[in-house]
Amino acid sequence: MNVLILTPDAVGSTLLQRLITIYMQFHEFDRPVINLHELTNGIETYYSPEFQREIVSKRPVKAWGYYQTLEEIVAILGRVDHYKTSRLAHYHLKNRQDPVAQQIPFYRYLDDNFFVIACRRRNIFEHAISMIISKITKRLNVFDHREKIDTFSHIYRNKVEIDTQVFAQQLDAYRDYLAWSEQYFNISSFFVYEEHLPEIEKFILNLPIFSTKSQTITWKEKFGMEFNDWNRCHHMASDIGYIALTQAQALTELTDPTADAAQLMLEYQAIALPEWPAVHTVDDYQQLPIKIKNDFLQKRMPPLQALMSPSRQQLYQQHQAQFRAANQTIDRMRELDIIVTPPPIKKQSLAEKLFVTKNWAQCLEIYNAWLETNPGIGETLDAHTLREQIQQEQQFWYGDVNGSWVQDDPLAVEQLVYQNDARL
Repeated sequence: MNVLILTPDAVGSTLLQRLITIYMQFHEFDRPVINLHELTNGIETYYSPEFQREIVSKRPVKAWGYYQTLEEIVAILGRVDHYKTSRLAHYHLKNRQDPVAQQIPFYRYLDDNFFVIACRRRNIFEHAISMIISKITKRLNVFDHREKIDTFSHIYRNKVEIDTQVFAQQLDAYRDYLAWSEQYFNISSFFVYEEHLPEIEKFILNLPIFSTKSQTITWKEKFGMEFNDWNRCHHMASDIGYIALTQAQALTELTDPTADAAQLMLEYQAIALPEWPAVHTVDDYQQLPIKIKNDFLQKRMPPLQALMSPSRQQLYQQHQAQFRAANQTIDRMRELDIIVTPPPIKKQSLAEKLFVTKNWAQCLEIYNAWLETNPGIGETLDAHTLREQIQQEQQFWYGDVNGSWVQDDPLAVEQLVYQNDARL
């Protein structure tokens, strides 16, 4: 069965499509299952020796872009006989500016040939802030731990002030996404971020695509650990928000932007591996190959694991072998072109988004006023409801395996955002 996920982004759609694809690999389908990510910014076919057939993929695409007509995309999808998982982002269709007369046959083809899941958010306020942070940092998703640290460290240090006009436009974009998805598609399932993300495995295995299987296979049965524990380990390996909010000095040591070349040269001399080039001057350091320099910068970074609370270190150590085994399997899926990237790393919690947003209270006022002219799309929010949502999310990411609050973890909510902002 083909699966299509409709999304405005910042609603868990990338995680969902990767995981649906991975779980489909656990089960014996009669055809290969290949994830294409976004349909409208470039897909191509090629012969896969591993699958002994032509498959459609993003691998042959030299540069993602809008160089194919919607009719050409349909033709490419129709040339292969394997199952496909993918997404369709509303903003891509807006950016493409295809005539409506060309859009409608495209939507009809997808509706007829794919199981359609539409993503939703209940907290539209948080969704809009997430989208704007993504625009500021130029990252919709991150898949590499070093990339996450490098991408977001500056906003934890300096924070951001959101343009209120852009914020209002982002709210309108979500409203328009809802209208678009409901107008053109017969939606078979809704993925509601706040409701389904904590039990995403249950959501996936209950989809009709697995109804023909006599027994569904869980992440734990495959890898020896619950998916949510794998996801927590995936998150904590680059949980820069934890460091920023509990150990500000450690954040500086992790990502020190002020270290000059002379200081870096001395550090390099102190920790260089035997196979690395020797450096004697600043010029020598500056002329190092990029890969060597990046390896050095990562080596000088204190490991995040050492900065975790005892409870989080215990979780990581308990599942380290299973976590690595799962990652090896996922990496193999990437090599086979089954998935475009691994599942993304969680970027920021609601607590972190409020922490880094200087004018979140102003944005909250705009959001509540926007709801008055757009009723039924979201729920009115105030500091009290935000605090409750923060507590629920923190418990999911930092609670123990039984869902109890980890009392020895310094990331307790009261020690985080509330002490930094009296409005909560």
